[in-house]
Amino acid sequence: MYTVGVRDHIMVAHSLKGVQFGPAQRLHGATYTVSVEVEREELSPLGQVVETSALRDGLRAVLAEIDYRNLDEHPAFEGKRSTPELIARYIHRELGRKLPVSAGSALTITLHESPLVWVRYRAPLRGASVMPTELA
Repeated sequence: MYTVGVRDHIMVAHSLKGVQFGPAQRLHGATYTVSVEVEREELSPLGQVVETSALRDGLRAVLAEIDYRNLDEHPAFEGKRSTPELIARYIHRELGRKLPVSAGSALTITLHESPLVWVRYRAPLRGASVMPTELA
């Protein structure tokens, strides 16, 4: 299995309703390092998993929608908690729609809350588009 990854970061505000979240129930800020990996069994005819610039640009476009935002007010999290796990799934779904990769690819999103704590969401890309170079 081949893997290509890129990394970026976001700063968000949110609150996590529920006594189990303790002080995080109050509005607070969070900074996440976001790592993205695309996995694929076979390389494209150009010898790639995915074009890294497309992966980097796609990630930035998705993160721009939530960067410096209060997730309590973001439509994707209305009526839901914005736990790191659910943020990772949101990024996966949005980025998966943008990436020019072949079916059979898997996408992994990792949110690093600190050097010691992270969450990860990994799933196959659904409805992945064929890379333009594979059409030739």
